Amino acid sequence: MRRALRTRSRKRKFVRTPGGRVAIHIVDEKKDFHHCARCGGIIHGIPREKDFKLSHSERTVERYYGGMLCQNCLEELIRDKVYLEWVQSGAIS
Repeated sequence: MRRALRTRSRKRKFVRTPGGRVAIHIVDEKKDFHHCARCGGIIHGIPREKDFKLSHSERTVERYYGGMLCQNCLEELIRDKVYLEWVQSGAIS
């Protein structure tokens, strides 16, 4: 077993090989949820699996800033941009 993996915080699985000996396999740890870059909240719709196992469409959310911002922050951002456009155009004084 690699020295970097030889720690008690990692889960171990005992596997019997065809030769009759018992080998220890280290179980991969599950990744954490993806977090919003603005508020730090969890981004829903993105699985916790390793990225190389998934296609690109499964790894991200199909919207503006998908995979970077959560839905609530995105709504606030769009609302602020629209309000600024209205103020700059003179529609709201």
